[in-house]
Amino acid sequence: MDLRGSSLSRTPLVLVHGNPESAAVWGPLIAELGRADAVVLSPPGFGVPAPRGFDCSATSYRDWLASQLELFRAPVDLVGHDWGGIHVAALAMSRPDLLRSWASDALGVFAPDYRWHPRAQVWQQEGPGEASVQEIWGGDLHQRLAVTSALGMTGRMAERVAAGMDPEMGRAVLALLRSARQPAMAEAGRLFPDAAQRPGLALIAVDDVDRASGTLVQHEWAARRSGATMAHLEGVGHWWPEETPAPVAEALTCFWAELPDADRAPVTHSRA
Repeated sequence: MDLRGSSLSRTPLVLVHGNPESAAVWGPLIAELGRADAVVLSPPGFGVPAPRGFDCSATSYRDWLASQLELFRAPVDLVGHDWGGIHVAALAMSRPDLLRSWASDALGVFAPDYRWHPRAQVWQQEGPGEASVQEIWGGDLHQRLAVTSALGMTGRMAERVAAGMDPEMGRAVLALLRSARQPAMAEAGRLFPDAAQRPGLALIAVDDVDRASGTLVQHEWAARRSGATMAHLEGVGHWWPEETPAPVAEALTCFWAELPDADRAPVTHSRA
């Protein structure tokens, strides 16, 4: 399917990346969609400095994202990857009035039986977490390239991500993951029915399940609870924004094609 140059919607498209990424990872997906007008938002500490006093907690990132979307004149189509996908889901649960639609590849983390992946569990521990962050984010560019390669990134994505990794990002990771110790995510997932006020798309990267963002069962549970359409993306792994953007672009395009224009979408205000 050739999506380049197509007029998908008048609705603003907003993309939010995760850890340890910067906004540069969205380039291939934007090209596949032909959406040069897409707005990329970098969570504080992840490619942009965190404001003074920003505590880098999951709740603070949700509220930061709401503050950014409030600047738009109309509801947006919001897409998130990795931790960006978690921020997107949290926003959909709390401020659906800011959205025409939302899409996330990380819904499984909200399942009641989700367990954080081993590296995240290390970051959540005082002492071992600091040592891990120093090892991953404290080295020179050559050492950071070795880290991105070990995480499964290749080519340009590995280079782009390594270039943006710094000690501030490492500190943000510690604060964020510690704020998300279980049962925090399971408790947040209880609000999933609120996200159903706006159309959602669960981007299920089949080659990534059972790794960072949960099992297939957990992803599907979360999609049903939030009323989201499921896109099972065969051959798609965790780093799809750079490595396999085409099937995700097609899934998004088909999803958006079924939605009303933003200016005709109902507005429902929800609790923050």
